Amino acid sequence: MDRAEATTTIAGTPTVPMNTIWRTIRGYILWAHERGTIQYDVMVTLILLFVFLSPLWINFKDKPVEHNPHRTGVVVIPDGGGGFIYQIEASAISDNKADAITAELFRIIEPISGEVSIAKVEPVLDRTGHILSYKVWVHR
Repeated sequence: MDRAEATTTIAGTPTVPMNTIWRTIRGYILWAHERGTIQYDVMVTLILLFVFLSPLWINFKDKPVEHNPHRTGVVVIPDGGGGFIYQIEASAISDNKADAITAELFRIIEPISGEVSIAKVEPVLDRTGHILSYKVWVHR
């Protein structure tokens, strides 16, 4: 006897060679199984479980940031000539001077539509003459 071999096995447990285990793991990692096999179905099931269940436990921080720069109602209507009409509540405007009103309207419209130029501003009045809103015609 040149060499002694010591083997320890637990009675009643089947022995699985490590080579078979690593071959199975490598097959999963390299996606080496054909469609229709149980291994393929297991891989697809694990992927689907990750996709649908991971948002419950993992915070991906991918929710859109709620950015509402103005807490006013802005209604956008196409004017038919390539521009838009923005109707903005009068409560969003704090100044009474024409230039300041136009500047505030521009500050409200620009985050919504990007770079535009104001062509015309018209106040919308109620029966008593109070300004309810402003109609603003803009062009890109």
